[in-house]
Amino acid sequence: MTSSRATSTLRTDLLRIDGTPDPVGGTLPILHGLPRQTGAGAGVDDEMRRNLAYGAPGTLLPYTRQGGYDRVRAERELPCVVLENENLTATFLPSLGGRLWSLVHRPTGRELLHRNRILQPANLALRDAWVAGGVEWNLGATGHWPLTCEPLHAARLTAPDGTPVLRMYAFERLRRLVLRMDTWLPAGSPVLYVHIAVHNPAPTETPVYWWSNIAVPEHEDVRVLGPADHAFHCDYVSDLRRVAFPQVDGADRSYPGRTPRAADYFLDLPGGERPWIAALDGTGAGLVQTSTARLRGRKLFCWGIATGGRHWQEWLSGPGSAYLEIQAGLARTQLEHLPMPAGATWSWTEAYGLLQADPEAVHGSWDDARSAAGAALDRLVPPSALEQADALAGGFAEPEEVLAEGGGWAALEIEAGALPASRALPFGEPTAAQEPWRQLLKTGTLPVCDPPAEPVTGAHWRLLLEGNAADWHALYQLGLLRLAAGERAAAREAFERSVAAQASPWALRSLAFLEPDPQEAADLMRSAHRLRPELRELTIETLESLRRAERPAEALALIGELSPADRAHGRIRLAEAEAAHACGDDDRVRRLLAEGIQVDTMREGELSLDTLWLAVHPGTAVPPQYDFRMADG
Repeated sequence: MTSSRATSTLRTDLLRIDGTPDPVGGTLPILHGLPRQTGAGAGVDDEMRRNLAYGAPGTLLPYTRQGGYDRVRAERELPCVVLENENLTATFLPSLGGRLWSLVHRPTGRELLHRNRILQPANLALRDAWVAGGVEWNLGATGHWPLTCEPLHAARLTAPDGTPVLRMYAFERLRRLVLRMDTWLPAGSPVLYVHIAVHNPAPTETPVYWWSNIAVPEHEDVRVLGPADHAFHCDYVSDLRRVAFPQVDGADRSYPGRTPRAADYFLDLPGGERPWIAALDGTGAGLVQTSTARLRGRKLFCWGIATGGRHWQEWLSGPGSAYLEIQAGLARTQLEHLPMPAGATWSWTEAYGLLQADPEAVHGSWDDARSAAGAALDRLVPPSALEQADALAGGFAEPEEVLAEGGGWAALEIEAGALPASRALPFGEPTAAQEPWRQLLKTGTLPVCDPPAEPVTGAHWRLLLEGNAADWHALYQLGLLRLAAGERAAAREAFERSVAAQASPWALRSLAFLEPDPQEAADLMRSAHRLRPELRELTIETLESLRRAERPAEALALIGELSPADRAHGRIRLAEAEAAHACGDDDRVRRLLAEGIQVDTMREGELSLDTLWLAVHPGTAVPPQYDFRMADG
């Protein structure tokens, strides 16, 4: 019931949803990094060109892959935190990267976000597992961040005026940055405030990336508006280029529900313009996001209305759940990283709410539409109100109650002296995952663990190992630390010493990663697999190495030795079909396709299934269940 008196509340609750079990972290660390971008496209200026070339990580260490999910769903409960006032109800999921799952406008009952009816992981994040819907916070490197399906720490505190505040916070281990997010709904406020602070505790410059990814419902009449008349365009086929917006290639691309294929449009906001972006329907109403000036970038993403795009939508959210994304970031595009000085803290405040503007103007000329939306935004939340909220966030009290526990890695780094302890961010205690590294701190010796301890990164850990790593496990971890520092030759030396001390699948796999010759790399992976044939993620990587080495018969022989459960796994069935095709046995491929190949970990942009179908069924249409094409499907 809505009270006649102005109120602002914070409560914990349970979200009931049809979903899969939580993804799980794997055993194999992610050794690869991200490709360095270039600025070869038309209209890319010197600043963007520098940012495109800067900061792409050479490896995603210390993280492991996060998978183990399928597409079998059942009702489950997730802990959530709810902020509410007279106008809005905001539901957050601390266990899923702090995601804002729902934002309801209470007077009308309208859900402003794409609130997914299902909780279905898919392989779209840097670590694999990702779910669609709500507002996702992304820190670290280009892509969906490593903590998107991990728990954040959460606590309750109180603003000076008595408003309850939800604080969520984390230590992001790839960039070694501390994240703090304070969210609150003042009594009577028409907007939700989110204050972000990112701190670099290191004595060196660190590349930084941030994007707030906002999923909203997609319909033919939804128009995305922002204060720009140009955009940097990427469509998964051509290079990033600056184009006039919204008219691109003879069509108005501000209506994503009419766009044929997946595309990114990074709005090129002129200097001095108030940054905002909105998705408004035929009545002129919808979600608006705005921020203080530091959050400079704005983006429109759509899946496109072709078969492949629609399939992706259903894959992530179920039938009839089309959505698009409006996004906001530190740089102008998501392909850039920015240099953050040693010891620096960057902060900004965002606001989210229901925008209502004249529908005739919203769906009129571009100039009329953005002018009407901009004026409505100034009425909804004037720039001065946002600046006041930004200043208010600096005076929040210390947490009063812990609401959710994140991982123990920040607590470990505090013990190691690499992070300062702070009552503002109560990181709790290390957990069992950190215990091997605590032993290294206490005794100077890292205990032998099989499977290995989850990796760490940082010069202080490397220093502890460089002088005394003697057994296979310590040498393996030393190799990972060297690899994370970009020293590939030194990493190879440590992995070779590890294998000499005792052959392990972990060090052999790492040597295969560093091996430029596909044949030798495949041999190393085969040796690794023989030591752990039951480890499915290692099996999948070994089959991929045999594919790159063009040894399909050997891949089929390996598959024939697997358990029935492993052979039935979608990624392994796909590898079997690809190897059979390479061996000329297309009847086998057609049989596998007819029986069904469902790859739960299909990657964004992956073309393997439709390519395979067309290879053995030339000239026929790709069935929808095999069509994941984002460009032409």
